[in-house]
Amino acid sequence: MDIKQLRYFIAIAEEGSLSAASQRLRVAQPSLSQHIIKIEQELGVTLVNRSPRGVTLTASGDILLHHAREICQSMSICQEMVKKSGSVLEGSVAFGLPSSISMVLSVPLAETVRDLLPKVKLRVVEAMSGFIREWLQDETIDLGFLYEYDDARLFEARELMQEELYFFAAADNWPLKRAIGEPVPLAEIAALDLVLPSQHHGMRKTIDKYADSRGIQMNVCVEMDALTQIKELVGRASGFTILAMAAAHDRVARGEFVFSPIIEPVMTRPIYLVRKLTRPQTYVGREVERVTLEVINDLVARGIWKVSQKGDV
Repeated sequence: MDIKQLRYFIAIAEEGSLSAASQRLRVAQPSLSQHIIKIEQELGVTLVNRSPRGVTLTASGDILLHHAREICQSMSICQEMVKKSGSVLEGSVAFGLPSSISMVLSVPLAETVRDLLPKVKLRVVEAMSGFIREWLQDETIDLGFLYEYDDARLFEARELMQEELYFFAAADNWPLKRAIGEPVPLAEIAALDLVLPSQHHGMRKTIDKYADSRGIQMNVCVEMDALTQIKELVGRASGFTILAMAAAHDRVARGEFVFSPIIEPVMTRPIYLVRKLTRPQTYVGREVERVTLEVINDLVARGIWKVSQKGDV
C-alpha cells in the first residue's frame, strides 16, 4: 500500500460509491476499483461490500479507514512542518465556542495565542452548539467545543472534562434557608422562579434529564436562550438560574452573584474539543489546539473553570 491508495480508499469510504469517489478524485472508476482489489489482495481481507446501491465497509474496512486517516493526516502535518522548518509559524485558525465557554476562555486564549504565536491569526466565533456543529461540518471553522456530538464517523472528539453545574442567585437575593455555598438538593431549587434556556437548548436538556431522573418538576418562569440576558435577570433579582461556573465567573468575581453546589443529583456535562475528520489538521491548527489545552489547564488550576470531581449521586 502507498499513501495514494490510502487516500483513494478514504474517498471511497466517505462517498459510499465508486462513481462519487471517482468524481471527487478525478480518477477513472475502473482504476479506483483496481486499487481496492490490490489492497484487499495485499491484506488478504475484504474491505468493502459492493452492491448496486454503492459500497459499504466491512469490519476490516472500518479498521483500515481509521488508520488511513491518521496516516494521511500525519503525512500532511509532516509535509507542512518540513516546509515551515526554520520559519516563523503563521496561518489562521477559526474556533467555535459556545457562549458559556467563550465567557471564560476567549480572552485568555486570544492573548496567549498572540503572545506565543504572533503570526497566527485566531478567529473566535461565539454561537450555540447547533451552529458550531454545522460550521464544523461545512468547514467554516477548524475547531469547536461541543457538549455533545452524535457522529463518530464525521467528527473526532476529545473529551476534556466533566463540567459541574451550580445554583446562582444575586448576592442580595439569596432565597434558601441553608447557607450560601452549602450544597443544595435539586428538589429545593426546583420550586424557585428559575430563568433557564428553552427546551431545545443543550443546557436545558441536561438539566431536564437530571430532573426527570428524580421525578422533579422545574418551575421555569422565564425561558431565555441568551446567556447575557439570563445573567442580567438574575443580577436584577428577577429569578435564579443554573449554570456552569465558567459562565458566571465574572459576576461571582465582582461580588454580584453567590452560588451553591447542587446535589441529589450532582449535575455535570461533558465538554468535547471537536474537529471534522475529513478536514486535514494543519500544523498551525495543532499548535493552537496545544495552546488551548494549556490555557484551559491554567484556568482549571486557578479555580476559574471548575471541573467535576465526582459523578451523579
